[in-house]
Amino acid sequence: MASNSLLSKIATNEGHGENFAYFDGWKAYDRNPFHPTQNPNGVIQMGLAENQLPFDVIQEWIMKNPKASICTPEGVAEFKNVSNFQDYHGFPDFRKAIANFMSKARGARVKFDPDRVVMAGGATGANETVMFCLADPGDAFLVPSPYYPAFYRDLGWRTGVKIVPVDCDSSNNFQVTRAALEAAYEKARNNNINIKGLIITNPSNPLGTTLDRATLTSLVKFINDKNIHLVCDEIYAGTVFSSPKFTCVTEVMKEVKNCNRDLIHIVYSLSKDMGVPGLRVGIVYSYNDTVVNCARKMSSFGLVSSQTQHMLAAMLLDDEFVTNFLETSSKRLARRHWIFTTGLENVGINCLKGNAGLFCWMDLRKLLKDQTFEAEMVLWRMIINDVKLNVSPGSSFRCVEPGWFRVCFANMDEHTVEVALKRIRAFVGVEFEGNKKINNAEVFVNSPRKNRWGKDGLRLSFGSATRRYEEVMSPRMMSPHSPMPHSPLLRAS
Repeated sequence: MASNSLLSKIATNEGHGENFAYFDGWKAYDRNPFHPTQNPNGVIQMGLAENQLPFDVIQEWIMKNPKASICTPEGVAEFKNVSNFQDYHGFPDFRKAIANFMSKARGARVKFDPDRVVMAGGATGANETVMFCLADPGDAFLVPSPYYPAFYRDLGWRTGVKIVPVDCDSSNNFQVTRAALEAAYEKARNNNINIKGLIITNPSNPLGTTLDRATLTSLVKFINDKNIHLVCDEIYAGTVFSSPKFTCVTEVMKEVKNCNRDLIHIVYSLSKDMGVPGLRVGIVYSYNDTVVNCARKMSSFGLVSSQTQHMLAAMLLDDEFVTNFLETSSKRLARRHWIFTTGLENVGINCLKGNAGLFCWMDLRKLLKDQTFEAEMVLWRMIINDVKLNVSPGSSFRCVEPGWFRVCFANMDEHTVEVALKRIRAFVGVEFEGNKKINNAEVFVNSPRKNRWGKDGLRLSFGSATRRYEEVMSPRMMSPHSPMPHSPLLRAS
């Protein structure tokens, strides 16, 4: 093997973050993926935030509009024009269609200028492009926790930009406050860290919540006072399924007196709202002319294919389709969220109240042996290896409290959701007979005396739960690809 001294620092460092626990769960799924008939005892992927619920709406439109594709007899006449297109500005109709969709996904309360729409290779490429435009290696951005684990890769692996966490906790449902921002900012400055801006995800990944107008206004005032940038990752804007409604930074920006528009930037994508991550449609939308011009030149490194632009331009300029798609997706997400969270509540598991996103923030603090991140890892490995659900531990999102987990619910059909809930019921020892819930005495202890498992007496007996789970998982159907004892995901003991 060649010496690493001959390679770049990027090639030899761990900046990609592939070894985080967030990605370890994906590896367990890849080794032993669930399939309803071919591998019913495999790992169910609940770590992937993907919106598969409205696929049929898109497929129906494609069937009715064959001219939108250059790979059909009806559309092949445009093959030469589309395949030869190389302008990194993008098709004018594509940029117009994206601006139209962004507006409608935000309730048509704001309008977007197609001339400010810049293409990138998914939200990953869009976030990195913004970093290249706003910061130099060693500069840093404030990011409220918990936050998307791959931000370390997206924001800093190749740019050299650092993340300074802003700690938020469950005492106020993880809402970021001006006081927390000020504390993180001053601490960084005292450590000679150059803060170039603040990055927020709204709606939040992993919380599944939206920022209220007052909080968002406070954030805009904060960056304006400090003269630093605000990058709003709004890739889940179209996934809001219940009140309160989503508030876009553009709405607030207009209301803040003397707001410097040059400091405001939006990252968007179709990967979550439309459920098409494979199309790699990322968008940078900045109110800073210099950033728009620079990002457009940099988009040469991550363009959206002209064939994809051509199809999406036709699709997203169809107002009837867009309206129907957004309404259908919202209704289905609301129903799926209700089914899953209600199923968890039936076994004594609560989630942070959410109104958006493709996941819920599940509270398993009462199941920890003690309130430490080591105990969280023990529980998480048991969920991966024994329950065979790939959920994401809160520590991978840099949550300051152990025991929280992100669980995705929109990347599967309802049968798989029910299988997942059945496994959870078996794991915590809860059975149902008709409409009656029966608690296993070894698992749920309803003693009047106070105990370390919480005031409601919720308790998990690992040995009992594992035996009950194995009764559900038929040994005849075990996959030959099940994790082995030497797996890096060590079996809990």
